Amino acid sequence: MINFNGTLLENNTILSTQNRGYAYGDGLFETIKVVSGKLLFWEDHYFRLMASMRIMRMEIPMNFTMEFLEDQIHKTLQANKTLKKSSRVKLQVHRNEGGFYTPTTNAISFVISVQPISDDFYLLNEDFYEVDLFKDYYVSPSLLSTLKTNNKALNVVGSIYAKENNLNNCLLLNTNKHVVEALNGNMFLVKGYTIKTAPLTDGCLKGVMRTQLINIIKVLPEYELVEDSISPFEIQKADEMFITNVITGIQPVSKYRKKIFGNEVSKLLLQKLNVKIRLA
Repeated sequence: MINFNGTLLENNTILSTQNRGYAYGDGLFETIKVVSGKLLFWEDHYFRLMASMRIMRMEIPMNFTMEFLEDQIHKTLQANKTLKKSSRVKLQVHRNEGGFYTPTTNAISFVISVQPISDDFYLLNEDFYEVDLFKDYYVSPSLLSTLKTNNKALNVVGSIYAKENNLNNCLLLNTNKHVVEALNGNMFLVKGYTIKTAPLTDGCLKGVMRTQLINIIKVLPEYELVEDSISPFEIQKADEMFITNVITGIQPVSKYRKKIFGNEVSKLLLQKLNVKIRLA
């Protein structure tokens, strides 16, 4: 079952061909991990959504509070009999129908869907994981590139390229030829006691898990966090590379071209992350 504007529906075919999220990519989404009814990092997700809606000049309804949306998510989980389990929740917001490129309204609708997942907390996946650069198209860095919008053509084509080349993932470059992120999450490099990730100004997604790990790393006395542009040449000099998102947590990368990486820092950060979740 899905939740469409507060109404639980059995049928998920609710969108017309005039839906602006479908027709123009005029929509946003948040992917949220839920464990036994607890929305992980819900405050970060909520405020990112609100900020994104303002940037997209969408009208935020008066009832769109943290409490209201959390309640709607819980109702959807309960309707799908997953309230006591772990789930992947997708909260989508789209501008209402009307107009062409120029909308006739800035009012919005929302859709909540649920998919069960197996893991309650974050586990370290030590399976072989290979990545390479995707160089067919580039991220154009701007405020819009940091948002989770429906405009994900680059990620779709890149994912097909990865599948065709037997890769687990690909790294995206911006128009300045800096490495900004992976297809499905932010990227971190480890070199000695320095942990580096691309800055938002380079066009990477303002990831919720990225924010969590930055906060964790900043309080580790032995490590230095650096937010700066990443050259492709730096990757082969790194000791470790990992990819982050709210569903997987931390995914260590095993291989980039001829470079083989370790995963010791990934293990440490994953432990810290799970402790943070338990104490929240």
